[in-house]
Amino acid sequence: MEARFEEVYERYFDDVYQYLLYFTNSRSEAEDLTQETFLRVMKSLPDFRGDSTLKTWILSIARRTSFDHYRKKKILSVLPGVIGNMLSSTDGIPEKEWDDREEWQEVQEALMTLKPDYRNVVILRGLKEYSIKESASILQWNEMKVKVTYHRAIQMLRRKLSRKGDETRYDFPQKHRL
Repeated sequence: MEARFEEVYERYFDDVYQYLLYFTNSRSEAEDLTQETFLRVMKSLPDFRGDSTLKTWILSIARRTSFDHYRKKKILSVLPGVIGNMLSSTDGIPEKEWDDREEWQEVQEALMTLKPDYRNVVILRGLKEYSIKESASILQWNEMKVKVTYHRAIQMLRRKLSRKGDETRYDFPQKHRL
């Protein structure tokens, strides 16, 4: 059993960590929640029935772990700030790369103002590029709810970004449009 868990951990760690990093916008919180997620996975792995893929099952545990965390803290959204700390110096950074980082920070800040359901679906569909079916399984929604919520979230995200400047700069992948 321990060998199976280690294999699962190695295989899905990056997916879980990236998902939680997008959700929290905090490296330390993402690390803590990733650890908590895999503790839950370890306890529940013998009960995994295979109703979904192992990956979607683990990501749904990560989702519930993050919701539980914020519920305990009575926080529904987290203010951004970590991305700015990651940019330690402008020395040696070409102007285009710096502009891209600034644009990413604006997108991240706007993303963090969305309610959790909208943020989740944008992360899964728009950033991680999961299919509608995979996203529905992770979020434990039906596929129609994923489509509608994603559409609404993207519209809201575009409105938030257009208030900050040129809305045409922020375009989401064609394959994820409804």
